[in-house]
Amino acid sequence: MKKILLFFVLLVPFALKAQERGIGVRLGEPLSITYKSFFTDKISFEGMFGRAGVNNPQYYRRSFDNNRPTPNAVYLSHSASSSFSLNIRGAYHEDITDQFSIDEGILLAYGGVGAQLRRVSVDFLYNDPTSSSSTPLMESRGNMDFGPEGFVGTEYYFANAPINVFAEVGMFIEILDRPGHVKLQGGVGIRYLF
Repeated sequence: MKKILLFFVLLVPFALKAQERGIGVRLGEPLSITYKSFFTDKISFEGMFGRAGVNNPQYYRRSFDNNRPTPNAVYLSHSASSSFSLNIRGAYHEDITDQFSIDEGILLAYGGVGAQLRRVSVDFLYNDPTSSSSTPLMESRGNMDFGPEGFVGTEYYFANAPINVFAEVGMFIEILDRPGHVKLQGGVGIRYLF
């Protein structure tokens, strides 16, 4: 975590030289505060911090089966709560305003890659037939995932207001915790430009 914070601190001088910056909210997966900064007319950097969604129930069931608290533990159920997500991304942008005959404002299409760190808290409820207790047992774990993401989207810049709106879809691939697990993501949002 210290390396990630150091990375952000080192990027601040570059972000201050950017041509345009925006901060806003992204609704979707993950739900985030987003900061986007352009280095050139076509290249941007974005950092997002927010809440990660949980994976499907089979994901956590397999996680339990692959790492049982005791050799005889029998899975009963689990509860997962959203925790946090941190994304660092870069994107390439193309102006597509003319293709859609837009008279006011600017419409950009973009695509990019980045890295994502996610953590979700999971509580497992289980039985252990060798235990003297007849009540179910519980174990809490933190599920940490890290990997690359790819995304495409579009954003519209209003002509007479310092805001833009955007929509995007993407894919996150885990390389830490469960290599190869794919999670589809997407979101819509708004940013204030300064």
